[in-house]
Amino acid sequence: MTADIASHPTTAIPTLSFQQIRAALLARQELALLDVREEAPFAEAHPLFAANLPLGRIELESYARIPRRDTTIVVYDDCEGLALPAARRLLQLGYSAVHLLEGGLQGWRAAGGEIFRDVNSASKAFGELVESQRHTPSLSAPEVKALLDAKADVVVLDARRFDEYHTMSIPGGISVPGAELVLRVRALAPRAETRVIVNCAGRTRSIIGSQSLINAGIPNPVSALRNGTIGWTLAGLQLEHGKKQRFSDHADALNTAGQHEQAKAASRNVADRARVGRVSLALLQGWQQENGRTTYRLDVRTPEEYIAGHLPGFSCAPGGQLVQETDHVAPVRGARIVLADDDGVRANMTASWLAQMGWDVHVLDGLQKADFSEAGQPQLTLPPLPPFASVSAAELAQWLEDSSNPATVLLDFSSSASYVRQHIPGARFALRSQLAAVLQQTPGAARYVLASGDSLLASYAAGDLQQLTERPVFVLAGGTAAWIAAGLPAQSGETALASPRIDRYRRPYEGTDNPAAAMQAYLDWEYGLVAQLAADGTHGFFVI
Repeated sequence: MTADIASHPTTAIPTLSFQQIRAALLARQELALLDVREEAPFAEAHPLFAANLPLGRIELESYARIPRRDTTIVVYDDCEGLALPAARRLLQLGYSAVHLLEGGLQGWRAAGGEIFRDVNSASKAFGELVESQRHTPSLSAPEVKALLDAKADVVVLDARRFDEYHTMSIPGGISVPGAELVLRVRALAPRAETRVIVNCAGRTRSIIGSQSLINAGIPNPVSALRNGTIGWTLAGLQLEHGKKQRFSDHADALNTAGQHEQAKAASRNVADRARVGRVSLALLQGWQQENGRTTYRLDVRTPEEYIAGHLPGFSCAPGGQLVQETDHVAPVRGARIVLADDDGVRANMTASWLAQMGWDVHVLDGLQKADFSEAGQPQLTLPPLPPFASVSAAELAQWLEDSSNPATVLLDFSSSASYVRQHIPGARFALRSQLAAVLQQTPGAARYVLASGDSLLASYAAGDLQQLTERPVFVLAGGTAAWIAAGLPAQSGETALASPRIDRYRRPYEGTDNPAAAMQAYLDWEYGLVAQLAADGTHGFFVI
């Protein structure tokens, strides 16, 4: 299936058809199917196992997300002209088995390929499959509200990331991100009679979280909050905002020794039932030397624990979000995944779900405290930066203020959300993938200055821009962060959009101002995912 391709950008790039890709997925061969559009158009339509890697972010993300350079990669767009430059860029970065999807997304459709919407579609479809087969108990928002009003013996555990919980939460809820549930629940609900209600924003994480507790055999009655905060809102009920109740705020949330041993035994049993593999450090080191096999090494504990000390070479991937966002963390379908923790619970529970989602997943056994020897965030491996001229924040401020100087056009390549939150006065939001269109809007420019949060993305974009214009191109040293640190003024809002805000898909379950129709449409879509899985036929999921 892999072609022998030279890395020169003018080399003809081979194609793979829908039928070839389908066959590879069914055979569980390693394959990275990459949608190189921005996230919003990706969310409108894509194959089940496609991963979003926008053209403008390839240098920043590819080495971490696709670690093996001879991975079979298939790139596509939907006739936007992005796939070919993305394929060439990957070849320049050293990937040797790069292909284009024959006919792009239209070709996939024409060949009968199933099309999915939204983000993390495979994980969400799997969650719906779990509920349909295990009949995971759930309660409606009015039923949960009645229990809370009656001061019943109930604890509400929010399985999302803390920042999502902080934005909006069920009254009285406690933040317990998904991988923490089995480890923490015996301390948070020590009485077997206490009803445990698990919620998320929509459906997936509450289903997986509730079923995790049931699979682990906790004695408490367990229910998912049906449709999460969306269901709560659609029922006309009020959410809380700005809450900070974490599981770690409870003095006993780390469990007694007996509770911990119960959780360890239960989670190992669940992992064994799901046919999770086991691996030692010595064996893992051998795997890392293998050719032709990708091994993702992931630490499923909290980010705070990871920063305090982790295994060298392991990435931070908290377990609940890993199950939700597997396509982002591990875009190479068919790869091997190794999970680690220091408690014997979180890795096993997370692995049990990944195994059911068709992954070759293993838990790292026999770890000692000394093995978690690396602190902080590891340095990203990135391609060399192209040569570029830079300008300091102070000098840029003079250029922008001095009307006698030639016109300086400032382009900001930060995410659109970051741009709206804070940017340099006069900066225009721009997508790197749309530079040609951006230039058409600035015919009077005498020089261009590029900024991004820390200047990294702007530095990669500088080479692209220099090929499109004869005007001098500069990168703001230190990016917008350096400008702010220098005490220079900033502004907020959509003051100047040179590109549309399509770099991020607005999830109907995020924020507090989503239209009810959008929330209901999202739920209706989720209900239909099991039928889509059957129509697609490549998922390889099973449910224990």
